[in-house]
Amino acid sequence: QVRLVEYGGGLVQRGGSLRLSCVVSRGTFNDYSMGWLRRAPGKEREFVASISRNGDLTLYSDAVKGRFAISRANAENALYLQMNGLKPEDTATYYCASGPSATHISRLQFDNWGQGTQVTVSS
Repeated sequence: QVRLVEYGGGLVQRGGSLRLSCVVSRGTFNDYSMGWLRRAPGKEREFVASISRNGDLTLYSDAVKGRFAISRANAENALYLQMNGLKPEDTATYYCASGPSATHISRLQFDNWGQGTQVTVSS
């Protein structure tokens, strides 16, 4: 029953930064752990990062650990993904998702996801 809308994708040079946002426009944001997933052309969907309901637990895939940072602002119904040191292999459609826990989302167990925002990193 929740609606998730992603913003902030675009084209960036290798080594650049982008900040993605996700807004929950329907549902109760504070009830959900949240996360980011991505799908690159010709590849399966993969986990990127997740965060617990109160923000005290964050998880990252090995591919993005140390470069990406997930955060949330519960009062604003907003989820963020700060992406630094971007690489061409980060090129994908990025989706925000809600689920029962950050750990569940890291295992691609989630309940809802958005329509996605495209991130393209050039060489």
